[in-house]
Formats: sequence, structure tokens, C-alpha cells
Amino acid sequence: MSLRHSKKIGRKRRQERVRKTIQGTDGCPRLCVYRSLKHIYAQVITDETGKTLASASTLSAELKDKLDGAKGVEAARLVGLTLARQCKEKDINRVIFDRNGFLYHGRVKALAEAARDGGLVF
Repeated sequence: MSLRHSKKIGRKRRQERVRKTIQGTDGCPRLCVYRSLKHIYAQVITDETGKTLASASTLSAELKDKLDGAKGVEAARLVGLTLARQCKEKDINRVIFDRNGFLYHGRVKALAEAARDGGLVF
């Protein structure tokens, strides 16, 4: 078993453990984060109907011009603020944060704190 394989298995286990207890409802949807090596993605999901209510990423069209030179933590902050603004427009104030098996530091933490600064309550 390679190191890469065991990392994927560990993340999958953490992801499943969290998803057993967290359910996004229409009143309090789930903010799910995915972090790749280059980009970060976040979406607000209601698990009752299985719909995505809002989403933002470093690949979003509205963020492309704002991300000139911004990488890593800076880009994650912009994604968090954009997602919070989209949620406010749709009258979503309260969400459950799902770190999706990733450690809560660095880009994931920056996105969460920026979403809080934008007005979302976790």
C-alpha cells in the first residue's frame, strides 16, 4: 500500500464519519469545501432535496478578474466572501460547515473565516 493510497483512504474515512452526523436541511444547509492542489471549491447544499443552492471557486467567472496574482490563502478568502455574498442574496444566514475530510487549517480555515466575516453563521 502506497502513501498516496493510505492518504485517500484516511480522508474518505474522515469524510464518512462527519457525514453520518451532519445533514444539510433547507433551513440550515451544508457548506462543503473541496481543496485540490491548485484550486478551492465551496458549495452550499441542501441534503433534503439534493440541490446546490450556491457555489464559488477559484475557477468562477466572477472571481477570475479579482484573482489576479492571488493564490492559496488569499484566493480562498475571496472564494469565502463570494460564497457568503451569494448566500445573503438568497436569504441563507446559517450553514453547517463540512470540511470534507480536509484538515481545518490553511486554505480551508481561510475560506471558513472569510465566510463568517461575510455574514454566515456556523
